Amino acid sequence: MTARVVVVGGGLAGLTAACELADRGLDVTLLEARARLGGVTFSFNRGDLVVDNGQHVLLRCYTAYLDFLRRIGVAHHIDMQPRMHIPVQGVDGTPGSLSRTALPAPLHLLGSLATYKLLSVTDRLRAARAVPALRRLNPDDPRLDEQSLGDWLRKHGQNDATIAALWNLITVAALNCDADEASLALAAKVFRTGLLDRSENCDIGVPAVPLSQLHGEPAMAYLLAHGAQVRLRAAVKEIRRDGNGFEVVTGEDTIAADAVVVATASDAAAKLLPDIVTDDLGHSPIFNVHVVFPRRVTDLPFVAVVGSPVQWAFDRTAVSGLTQGQYLAVSVSAAGDWIDLPVTQLRELFLPEVSRVLPGAAGQVPTDFFVTKERTATFRQQPGSGRRRAAQRTGVPGLVLAGAWTATGWPDTMEGAVRSGQNAARLLSEQLPASVSEVAR
Repeated sequence: MTARVVVVGGGLAGLTAACELADRGLDVTLLEARARLGGVTFSFNRGDLVVDNGQHVLLRCYTAYLDFLRRIGVAHHIDMQPRMHIPVQGVDGTPGSLSRTALPAPLHLLGSLATYKLLSVTDRLRAARAVPALRRLNPDDPRLDEQSLGDWLRKHGQNDATIAALWNLITVAALNCDADEASLALAAKVFRTGLLDRSENCDIGVPAVPLSQLHGEPAMAYLLAHGAQVRLRAAVKEIRRDGNGFEVVTGEDTIAADAVVVATASDAAAKLLPDIVTDDLGHSPIFNVHVVFPRRVTDLPFVAVVGSPVQWAFDRTAVSGLTQGQYLAVSVSAAGDWIDLPVTQLRELFLPEVSRVLPGAAGQVPTDFFVTKERTATFRQQPGSGRRRAAQRTGVPGLVLAGAWTATGWPDTMEGAVRSGQNAARLLSEQLPASVSEVAR
């Protein structure tokens, strides 16, 4: 008999697991509590604008995520740089950039570091000396998870200037916390896999369509075309063992299943599986400031900023459907100090900052200003978080976990979410033949 699998949660992890399992010929039902798929990657309409809830980017090393996009037929909607180039702006107007050459790693970054104007010559040399030691770190070493990146950097000759203008430029965006609060194990994964192991890994990709068109909508079409059932507004209340199978209880009915993938956020998983999941990772917020100007402000597709609350600014004009002026999204990670401020205060803070770092905005009166907030955007990727991430194999046959918060070895990213979904499908494929035969008997 065909195994019946229920996937609980329609974010990237759940979508990946459901697509993988449907491809293997299983009877898949995906349950999502919200009225849409995509989890924390989604779009909405604001007047004539199509707005992403937050800016997401990827690196070429996001191989599992790119495979997922190819599977659902939308990988061509990623604008991938041929070679990594990050324009960087200092608040005093100093321009800089971080770019790679065609040389093999780690030589591909040395030329850019040697001319990086946001650091003095002495500090550039200081930063370069840390690179070989960073390449020697093993992200899988559990001892690294008990240390912070900031402590490690200072022990290896880094100072406040190099941490602020270089190391945190990447760490805050990738781990949603600064170096002093970041797990050294996760930071080593970011810098080694993303920047230092292979030269092409650091090339940056930006979605060229709204996130709902990149994830939720095409994944829904793919699942339906491959025989899966997708139910929206189907919040799961309980998961019960039933002999060799399970009963998944929603607000409307009870679904019998041979196997279950719980691909929800960690707090929801802990409520459904209190004997298996402990929600003690904590969360870090991210918010985005969205500003529409009557005239163009910059020709850059994105820019990173040092020394300002404006961490990264992205040109969202074409993606949003705007035909006049320019729409910028300012992405602010590690946002605990600002997340509770009302929009009026954020406007007072960020509009002058945008004009300061992007002079083309000076004197312009925005035609729209709004803020999107994700209070639980990622788990808190601090020292000790690695040992608290739940294993995907639960110990209950036929029941597995998925989600970027599980023990994937990756940070809380789209790549980590997709890898967790792939692994959940693999784990179930190893378990289902025996369990299904037992049910059949």
